[in-house]
Amino acid sequence: MTPNPTANHCFDFEQNFVGNWRCIPLCVRRKLDLIGLKLKLNHWLAMSQAQRQELVDWDDQPAALADMAEHCRSLTRSMAEGEAKPLPPACGEAWQLGSSVAEHVAAAASERDIALGVEQWQELNELERFALCKLARPGHDHHNLEAAFSEVLA
Repeated sequence: MTPNPTANHCFDFEQNFVGNWRCIPLCVRRKLDLIGLKLKLNHWLAMSQAQRQELVDWDDQPAALADMAEHCRSLTRSMAEGEAKPLPPACGEAWQLGSSVAEHVAAAASERDIALGVEQWQELNELERFALCKLARPGHDHHNLEAAFSEVLA
């Protein structure tokens, strides 16, 4: 099976921490959602630079993701935060299906006078839809949302 070219893609709006990995990039956060694992920022920062880079570069095919889940649990087992906690794996999320624009993304786009229709949503890849869903969700600071809309809808 051919690896997904977006498995380790970082967006332009994430460039201020690419390489130093002081934040968990969206490509890793998507993989964590797919495997159902809550990796806290403190876990991430306790990892070495090489370990963080390895997770960025990790393939997102199902077999590889199963290995990633075990790898993350083993990395975090002895950390002060304790082992990364399991969550229900993402299944049938708007960013996975692409059949209709997630309501909170549509609302965020509308608030910013950005046209985002179903056809345009369907043309986005899964990582792009994931990024918009995560950045537009209620309670998020929306710091990079405008930049994300500009980048993925360009």
